[in-house]
Amino acid sequence: MGLPQTPKTPEMNGWNGRALDTIVSVFERVAAAKSDQIAVVCGEVRWTYGLLNTKANRLAQVLRELGVRTDSFVAIYLDRSPEMLVAILGILKAGGAYLPIDFGYPKARVLEMLEDARPVAILTTASLPSGISDELTALSVAVVEMDRPAILSDSPRPDAPLSASTGEDLAYLMYTSGSTGKPKGVMVTHRNVLRLLEQTDAWFHFGANDVWTMFHSLAFDFSVWEIWGPLLTGGKLVIVPFAVSRSPRDFYELLSMERVTVLNQTPSAFFMLIQVEQDSEVLPLSLRVVIFGGEALQYRKLAPWFQRHGDTAPRLVNMYGITETTVHVTYRPITAAESESVQESLIGTPIPDMQLYLLDEAKKPVTEGEVGELYVGGGGVTRGYLNRPQLNAERFIADSFGAVAGSRLYRTGDLARIRPDGEIVYLGRNDSQVKINGFRIELGEVEAALAEVPG
Repeated sequence: MGLPQTPKTPEMNGWNGRALDTIVSVFERVAAAKSDQIAVVCGEVRWTYGLLNTKANRLAQVLRELGVRTDSFVAIYLDRSPEMLVAILGILKAGGAYLPIDFGYPKARVLEMLEDARPVAILTTASLPSGISDELTALSVAVVEMDRPAILSDSPRPDAPLSASTGEDLAYLMYTSGSTGKPKGVMVTHRNVLRLLEQTDAWFHFGANDVWTMFHSLAFDFSVWEIWGPLLTGGKLVIVPFAVSRSPRDFYELLSMERVTVLNQTPSAFFMLIQVEQDSEVLPLSLRVVIFGGEALQYRKLAPWFQRHGDTAPRLVNMYGITETTVHVTYRPITAAESESVQESLIGTPIPDMQLYLLDEAKKPVTEGEVGELYVGGGGVTRGYLNRPQLNAERFIADSFGAVAGSRLYRTGDLARIRPDGEIVYLGRNDSQVKINGFRIELGEVEAALAEVPG
């Protein structure tokens, strides 16, 4: 069955949305208006919007000279740092799309992604592992060392002409685990990202007074929400060092010290923060909203948090989503009473420009109470997978329910049912895919790796 939709209103946001907007054009308007305001914090480093923008312009000129153009890929292979944000913005300003590669990935995984995407360049450091460096030469990938002073100069050369990207051009390519043993790259446009923030603005009202954390890996799509949420609304982004992200106590102290107002967490990570408060001194927090995503949420585990903080400061919100549909699809605020009574994983109603359908194996709507597969349509549906035409045909299908010609549905592989009261209950997968701390793992990929081991 088609699932309940959030009513649309003529003005869903304060963005004064423009059809030709890109992530870059919105960021540059914010940077011009907030030039002296702090944009990014990482340890003792504090950069203003003006400084971040200047450094990104400098890098964009370098990338244009290397041949970066619309829809060409540039890989980012950097540890968490302000320079990582310069890398992202510089790539987008040059007209390219960024390919995030987690600094902790094994060499084989990195090379698989690079061989598939064939990026024009890779932004990294002089300490790039030699095995990877050798392969880059064979792939004809230019290496830009971000730790060279000339790359991040605060004084850009005279302006070079930058690419006139549009909202339909690619912003990033993000790889997820593949059932065949090979990762698959999801192509996401500027417009996919912008409409996510526009369409959720009526719920969250993000702005210049907000302080966010970048807690997740750049290669996990939650980071898209964490980065652009503040940088496109004039807020402050606190980059969480990897070691701090793995220490719940240290992270809890950082939340208090930096007066973080917007926190995004997988449920498994947030439950560790709850444990910190139960086991040690409770610190003052400035949180106004906590947003869950990445994996199924068990409402009952939130009871200790609600007992200590209530359910209004901060508000807790569950959001279901998939990389292929641009981070988030649904929205559901959670009350304290529900942590005592709700036994199921409820995922709420779709974002205003998204549609959900619960279909059977024949792609026909199921009846109330029946289990079906979730299909997602609307503005968040991405361009599809890179170099995977067969998989695109299987997963991105024609939307026979939509009013817009040529619209598509993404077949999620997630199972759900709808209760008599209209609530959507998430039930897990229809295949062997699992999630570990929000990361998608295809067991077929594990099997493929094991099959290559002698004996």
